[in-house]
Amino acid sequence: MTKKQTAGRDALGEFAPKFAELNDDVLFGEVWSREKNLAPYKRSLITISALITAGNYEQLSAHLNMGKANGITQEEISEVITHLAFYVGWPKAWSAFNIAKEVYKD
Repeated sequence: MTKKQTAGRDALGEFAPKFAELNDDVLFGEVWSREKNLAPYKRSLITISALITAGNYEQLSAHLNMGKANGITQEEISEVITHLAFYVGWPKAWSAFNIAKEVYKD
């Protein structure tokens, strides 16, 4: 059985209950759970790439950890970030590497 996502409710449940519900129940409960349509490994690669592209580093650490749990290796994430550097910008890649180094340090 998949663990129920509660990050939205834990962080924003009282302040923004509808947003928390959509985060936990729709995004992670319905979209991320469609594993036969797109494996979690691929969803993680796409999500991490999108976060780096947009410069959304606040969520990057959590998604790098999720990606690591979904099987993305240090070598693969290094290659993804290096590849993205040429399309989304060197500073974004540098920032992403600083976060990825922390996630993959063990």
